[in-house]
Amino acid sequence: MALVLLLSAAGERTVSVRKSVNPQDTSAETKPDLPLEIAHVLLIDVVGYSKLLVNEQIELLQKLNQIVHGTQSFRAAEATGKLIRVPTGDGMALLFFHSPEEPVRCALEISRALQEQPHIQLRMGIHSGPVNPVGDVNDETNMAGAGINVAQRVLDCGDAGHVLLSAHVAEDLAQYRHWQPYLQDLGECEVKHGLRLHLFNLYKDGLGNPEVPEKLKRRKWKYKSAVVRPVSPPRWPKLLLVVASIVLAVALISVSISIRRISPRSTQVPAEGSNAASIPEKSIAVLPFENRSEDKANAYFADGIQDEILTRLSKIADLKVISRTSTQHYKSAPENLSEIARQLRVAHILEGSVQKSGDAVRVNVQLIKAANDSHLWADTFDRKLTDIFSVESEVAKSIADQLRAKLTGREEQVIAAKPTDNVEAYDAYLRGLAYTLITLNTPANALGAQKYLREAVRLDPKFALSWALLSHVDALGYITGSLQPTVALREEARQAAETALTLQPNLGEAVVAKGYYHYACLKDYDTAVRYYEQARQFLPNSSRIPESLAYVARRRGQWDRSESYFNEAERLDPRNVSILTQHGGSYICLRRFPEALQKFDQILNITPDDVDALVTKAAIAQAEGDLPRAAALLAPLHPAADDAPSLETQVYQAILERRPAQIIPRLKEILTKPDPALGFYNGELRFWLGWAQEVAGDHAAAQETWRQARSELAPLLKEQPENYFLIEDLALTNMGLGNKAAALALSERGMAVNPIEKDAVTGPFPIEILARVAAQMGEPDRAIAALQKLLSIPSLGPLASNMPLTPALLRLDPMFDPLRNDPRFQKLVASLAPKGSSPQAR
Repeated sequence: MALVLLLSAAGERTVSVRKSVNPQDTSAETKPDLPLEIAHVLLIDVVGYSKLLVNEQIELLQKLNQIVHGTQSFRAAEATGKLIRVPTGDGMALLFFHSPEEPVRCALEISRALQEQPHIQLRMGIHSGPVNPVGDVNDETNMAGAGINVAQRVLDCGDAGHVLLSAHVAEDLAQYRHWQPYLQDLGECEVKHGLRLHLFNLYKDGLGNPEVPEKLKRRKWKYKSAVVRPVSPPRWPKLLLVVASIVLAVALISVSISIRRISPRSTQVPAEGSNAASIPEKSIAVLPFENRSEDKANAYFADGIQDEILTRLSKIADLKVISRTSTQHYKSAPENLSEIARQLRVAHILEGSVQKSGDAVRVNVQLIKAANDSHLWADTFDRKLTDIFSVESEVAKSIADQLRAKLTGREEQVIAAKPTDNVEAYDAYLRGLAYTLITLNTPANALGAQKYLREAVRLDPKFALSWALLSHVDALGYITGSLQPTVALREEARQAAETALTLQPNLGEAVVAKGYYHYACLKDYDTAVRYYEQARQFLPNSSRIPESLAYVARRRGQWDRSESYFNEAERLDPRNVSILTQHGGSYICLRRFPEALQKFDQILNITPDDVDALVTKAAIAQAEGDLPRAAALLAPLHPAADDAPSLETQVYQAILERRPAQIIPRLKEILTKPDPALGFYNGELRFWLGWAQEVAGDHAAAQETWRQARSELAPLLKEQPENYFLIEDLALTNMGLGNKAAALALSERGMAVNPIEKDAVTGPFPIEILARVAAQMGEPDRAIAALQKLLSIPSLGPLASNMPLTPALLRLDPMFDPLRNDPRFQKLVASLAPKGSSPQAR
């Protein structure tokens, strides 16, 4: 039913959380022996508070407290016990500890509520930094520390309506693409005690204050020009300053090469006895390029330039090149290069930055030998957009020369090739590419990628690389349901792949796209494998090929072979969370939950706030019958309508707990204004709402909801006849309405459309739907037979986060209540139930 989270072949993740403390966050006010903790601080101040009468102040603060307590961010953090509130006289400080997004979301939610309370004028400041508990004069525990002090100084710079952020927080938010367009760089200013703060203004959808604060104007802040800025001068270690000065004084040579800013960092080589000797000398990782453009919305361009350089390098067989999916979680210029190189098992690191202003582009790159942090090569390229491809080619060729990689004639041609002569088409391609690199494979992201890639090939019909990526986006959307899986979508995927291959028969991406079309849209696994194996010669460093072969083997039920391919993919791409997710998904199919949890813990070590991983861990807890653990993991999450796995897992949790009343208002709110782009998923959400209402005892409301769901879902079946998600939704909806014949017929149709013989992973979906329908419709023999089959084979499940049925879920799920007194069902429930558990539903 839900979009198949564990079967998505795309979904690179970009979330990262800062673990270090900025130098400005360390002050004399914090003592090293105090128990420090990093807090994400939201400081709120009432503008004009002192001018109010006492009774007006009391009334205003009461209303403000009510608004703050009503925000989702506040309630979620409070529910997990990870929120500290500190009164500040004419405002308050809220200390969050889970994510830097929490105080920002809370500030926007408060601003939205205040639109109906125009007489309350607030300004807000946000900073992340160290805090520690202290005792106040009343012997109560309060909070102090640089985190709060700096937040206060950020706040002091704002006017009514402003939501100001320290650079520390803004840098963290910039790792999340959905925040980047709303961050306005205000530059630096000197505040109290000579501290210089780099501030950003947050303004989103009319929330906040778009104007530059008056205090900043009065102090004549230095605004950055709209042209490409010169590269910052290097900051050398102190021991080298004298030598550098002498050399510069003697030489007086104007150098166009930008030396990388060096700061003290570990230069230790791997410890003796480690397996460092096995790291190939001709190996490299390309870290994310820093976006130095004035327009923060140009982040997609910097990402695209990095990706293009990396792609060209990866096509050189004599090099080992780590995929972007493993490097994107690092900063553009991290301090611990040797540790990163060790984690990625490479000898060299490429760092870079991109500045774009109008049609002018500056690309700055530096190649570093990780073991001793020495610079092998660096250069700066100032070009026009029309000449950007020459930069990508020159960088790749220079790196190959520095690493003494042997190039074949074909590889030299590939490195020098221009994917398109149309600058506008290339820009649209990079925008579409950016959507494919976002964490979640949601309908919104799939539609965004599709929109820009279609525009790219419209502008340049000979743009083979864009045709290949468009085919992949379509095919991925088709198999996962993130796009409406219509015949027209499948046909576009085919035509796009064939067009790419016709234009460039030796383009590895086009060969892979054709294989993925056969896999995802036709389930023609033999043909898919032939294309994947053919692509190896063009993409020697690609982890995507063994990853794709792992998917094919898994669909065929070849679990050991699939495991081998996943291991190969992880060796090539060790920090690719998409591969780790899929590998964990295989363990879930096999109900090897401890091994699955290890994979998702690996993901959370890379991207600590990875929602997919957290939701899947919660779903595993549900499958193991540990509802308290699942509830703790799900409580902080606030998924939108297009995040199917997260939202449905929360609904399923409420149903398993037999306390669905708490989730019903949320579903109703979402369905008040359904997003047309979500297609059949809106009807699916109505099924879940009806199920929640039924479990809550409101039979009449459930019937009305299910009738509306059926009226929305049924017409879609004509244009999506093979959409087994849609068929399953209709089967369960008709079951809820008591239409036995239609429910059973749709269950059988699902098995015909998606037979288990063709798909060992999702083929069991319709069997589970049949078991549920039969249990509810008075067909216990058919239900028991289906359940016995399901518990004996590896599989995923059709509900929520695709967990397979387990004895624990059979024990908890109310849909199986009619079978509780059947001895055969009791035997299934007790087969692997935890000791001391009851076969009765809780």
